[in-house]
Amino acid sequence: MEPQHAVDIGREAVNLALMVAAPILITGLVVGLLVGLVQALTQVQEQTVSFVPKIVLMVVVASLTLPWLIEMMVTYTSDLISGIPSSL
Repeated sequence: MEPQHAVDIGREAVNLALMVAAPILITGLVVGLLVGLVQALTQVQEQTVSFVPKIVLMVVVASLTLPWLIEMMVTYTSDLISGIPSSL
């Protein structure tokens, strides 16, 4: 295996990890910002007010994007496994 091939595999793995995590993390970020803004405007500083909506919406987004995420991971894994003979 050439060093460039190993670097390409690592780059693809990092890109896949970012693509898989992005919808859930972006949802948490947006909801956290909106809830933080509402808390600042209403001066309600309860921790559960910010925690519960984030968790609920992140679970909803994860369940909605799960087929796409699994398809991406299966495609990457099958490409990686099928590329083993050519890398030797």
